Amino acid sequence: MHLITHVVLLFIAIGFPLYGICATPVSSDSIPPGWDYPSDFDQSQLPDPEWWQQFGDTTLDSLISYGITNNYDIAMSARRVEIAHLTMNTAKSGYMPQLAISAGWIKDRTSGSISRYNPHSGTDDYWNAGLNMSWEIDLFGKIHESVKNKKGLWQASKAEYAGTIVSVCAGIASAYINLRMYQEQLALAEAHKDSQWKVVKITEARHEAGIASMLDVAQAKTVYYSTCATIPELKTAIHNSINAIAILIGVFPDEIESKLNSPGSMPDYRQIIRTGVPADLLRRRPDIAAAEKELSAYAAELGLAKKDFLPTLTLNGSIGTSAHHAGDLFTGKSFTYTIAPTLSWTVFDGMSRRYNTLSARQQMETGIENYNLTVLTAVKEADNAMCSYVNTIERIDAIDQTVSQCKKAMELSLDLYKRGLSPFTDVVDSQISLLEYQTQYISARGTALSALISLYEALGGGWNASDM
Repeated sequence: MHLITHVVLLFIAIGFPLYGICATPVSSDSIPPGWDYPSDFDQSQLPDPEWWQQFGDTTLDSLISYGITNNYDIAMSARRVEIAHLTMNTAKSGYMPQLAISAGWIKDRTSGSISRYNPHSGTDDYWNAGLNMSWEIDLFGKIHESVKNKKGLWQASKAEYAGTIVSVCAGIASAYINLRMYQEQLALAEAHKDSQWKVVKITEARHEAGIASMLDVAQAKTVYYSTCATIPELKTAIHNSINAIAILIGVFPDEIESKLNSPGSMPDYRQIIRTGVPADLLRRRPDIAAAEKELSAYAAELGLAKKDFLPTLTLNGSIGTSAHHAGDLFTGKSFTYTIAPTLSWTVFDGMSRRYNTLSARQQMETGIENYNLTVLTAVKEADNAMCSYVNTIERIDAIDQTVSQCKKAMELSLDLYKRGLSPFTDVVDSQISLLEYQTQYISARGTALSALISLYEALGGGWNASDM
């Protein structure tokens, strides 16, 4: 059943006129029937709940597993779920009567100056014990609406908890991919540094032999030292990535630094991704589920505001005993009781209830708008991630071809320079281009993997609303 049907039924249940509602929740029928990338994605199946295992990296698997257990954001979100659950139970307690036990001794003195018939003052003292009860009968469903409101907020908090887990898993995966990307770039820079130093030695030897100018040596060293300058920056990026991972899994960096500092490579970026269709987002995205449950809570809050116009039936009663002497408390003549059913109805409150109802109505319309925006945002995020992945794959293929040509250009220019058939500027240009495009190739692979992670997150990270 679509959410719009749920909302209509809620309005009917609370007796609120439907013509007053301006906003209409998005239904699955209004969402595009499919994504625009049929050749790259499998829309017939839903994503794997543990999507990160598609990368085939056991280190990443262990980090995410530990992060789910130890992340502080997830722990705090779980606390909020428990708080919302206890709040719902508090509302449920309204169905039950309130009982209180009292016992004590009373001594009082009456004034003789306030009675025209008995001008004498008097004192009295006695013992008493009793059981008092107050019970609001939910004759008009006020407590029921309150429970529905708190239940909706509790379910919304559970969806937000799931959303936190999805976000943390994606954050750990992204930080890990960045770490491996920087490590590959560092290894590349160090390899180029070594090869560029060999070129420096070649220019120096040619200069000493008098067949090359000092300009060639200076240009060779310029390329070499510019590459050396990138290494500290990459080491800083690696260090920061390890720190980011440490925060996400709830440990200090020293505990994982030795494990992650070992050079590693990025996982394979080419995958066939199971996406499902856009309508699946309604039950796969935790934020959509949270917006739906919040809307349900707002509907119940509107119903609760309307119940304030109805009477309240309360049953008050007490049973007890009173006697001058403690030993007489349990004799038959000391027994007392009171039964007082009360029907109260507020006739005038300065329009306070009407304003509360109008406020609740506006809150509910805000909830509808928030739901619609959440659905639109979800479709946009998934589509953006798919577009980014597809175009990045195309870019990687082009850069790969560029790198192949740069390697040929580097070999040819150096060979021609050694034979004195071309200027050293050709070697400089080929060195710079090769390093640049190889670095771009690594970055593009990282971007493709980041797009995959964003896509899995946008598709709901394997979560399902039925899990609630």
